[in-house]
Amino acid sequence: MKIYLLVGTRPNFIKVTRFKSIAATNYPNIEIKLIHTGQHYDEKMADIFFQQFNLLPDHYLNINPNTANKQIAEIMIKLEELINKIGKPDVFVVPGDVNSTLAGALFCNKSGIKLAHLESGLRSFDRSMPEEFNRLIADELSDLYFVTEPSGVKHLMEEKRDQKKICYVGNTMIDTMVAFEKEIESSEILKTLNIEKSPFILMTMHRPATVDNRSEFEKLTELIEHLTEKYRIVFPVHPRTIKNAKEFGLYERLATNKNLIHTEPLDYFAFQKLIKYCVFILTDSGGIQEESTFRQKPCLTLRPNTERPITVDEGSNTLLNFDLTKIKHHIQQIENGTYKKGRIPELWDGKATERILKILTQN
Repeated sequence: MKIYLLVGTRPNFIKVTRFKSIAATNYPNIEIKLIHTGQHYDEKMADIFFQQFNLLPDHYLNINPNTANKQIAEIMIKLEELINKIGKPDVFVVPGDVNSTLAGALFCNKSGIKLAHLESGLRSFDRSMPEEFNRLIADELSDLYFVTEPSGVKHLMEEKRDQKKICYVGNTMIDTMVAFEKEIESSEILKTLNIEKSPFILMTMHRPATVDNRSEFEKLTELIEHLTEKYRIVFPVHPRTIKNAKEFGLYERLATNKNLIHTEPLDYFAFQKLIKYCVFILTDSGGIQEESTFRQKPCLTLRPNTERPITVDEGSNTLLNFDLTKIKHHIQQIENGTYKKGRIPELWDGKATERILKILTQN
């Protein structure tokens, strides 16, 4: 049996780290090929992840940095060229909701290849997010739906998907956290940043709604200045965030703040150790909501919606509009011990990849 996995960005690399090793141990008749589109092309954004996981892609498409339209078109063209050389798989798996996900789904549809969507059924119901359309279209074109949380099952049922093809398997991102716990704990990042004995906040902000808008970026800067009166903040900065800070005339305020530690994108083990040992997290990202829920670490997500509601309903995540008064209120709860503890959701046990491979051998 041939299974091809298509990845293109850091969050999606993390979702597929266990497939090859588990197949080699439990399913020797399965041949797994990992195809990397190159959507995240920076060495720190891609290569170092594969090195840490000891997981080299079998094929690189090496697409160029470009607009979403051109990237998606180039991925489809290069996938066709590759499949003509190496043959069609029995099933093609696309994780997540990025340009590579959409391109892979469209390619499979036009090529008559069975498609499975990993992280299927997630919905933010926010059509200003390009990821929402990527998720919707990938599910529309899929033959198998691998779901991480109950909301995904609910959404797919409401969309009249074939119930027999909806598979609640758990979260493969958690599989990676569990499998590499020793390496995470061994990271020297706390020592490197000189925060071993300092209470610190972990912050990630990169979505257009936050950092592409001058007034919103101004509010973010004010929030950072307020928090750094008491805490140090570790802020792995997205390249677009730096670019916009300079354009908006805010870069100097951030660069001269002695309690703001802005780093380049961090390797996986370092970032996970920061999640594990921070006081709390401020973010507008997706995956970190799940990682913090697994760690039962307070996470304040500065967005009006989330495609991962289980992190709010059961986990340690809270959705907040960018209201400084409300943010301060929840931080006070974290500090005085009254913030919710949350619990680890069902099937977030490190074995989702095993369940997926078992299902694929039966379909």
